[in-house]
Amino acid sequence: MIRRAIGRLFLWTFGWKVDGDPPPIPKFVMIAAPHTSNWDFPFMIAVSYAMNVRLRWLGKASLFRFPQGLLFRALGGISVDRSKRNNLVQQVAEAFAAHERLIVTVSAEGTRSGGDDYWKSGFYRIALAAGVPVALGYLDFTRKRGGVGPLLYPTGDVKADMEQVRGFYTPSMAKFPERFRTPRLRDEEVVTAADDAGR
Repeated sequence: MIRRAIGRLFLWTFGWKVDGDPPPIPKFVMIAAPHTSNWDFPFMIAVSYAMNVRLRWLGKASLFRFPQGLLFRALGGISVDRSKRNNLVQQVAEAFAAHERLIVTVSAEGTRSGGDDYWKSGFYRIALAAGVPVALGYLDFTRKRGGVGPLLYPTGDVKADMEQVRGFYTPSMAKFPERFRTPRLRDEEVVTAADDAGR
């Protein structure tokens, strides 16, 4: 109740509200997007508190250095070594198998600077390996709303699945729309190239 009150107070202070309720399922991977600002993190935490949802989220290892690392771990953070992507996917998939309830949040856009044209595919690979859906979590800075959109059940058809993601997120949601990156995975390009080669 205290966490929920803190989340609601934070959102009320900035004129924000929560849209709807979290998915009524015990396990899923949640995309945290758009990610264009340092403000995204506190609003994400506040929305999760207000929705009474316990998130675990993945962050680059540098975030977890002392002393700020103590706070980030307390807020549900899990340090990630991005050079070991495949191993990480397997570890998180095993964590889903070992827990009755687990929500893992991934910032699919990676760094907020917008330096890469592609989203990180970790959220998709984890969901596929664990056999859990992907929830389209969002922060809409134009409407001052945060919540969870539709559920995506990965099929392995990366391009078709990502079309659903692209149909949901828009630049207008972001605090800085010019930094928004269209949801697109490098894996889609690989699949397309393979299809073309087979023709």
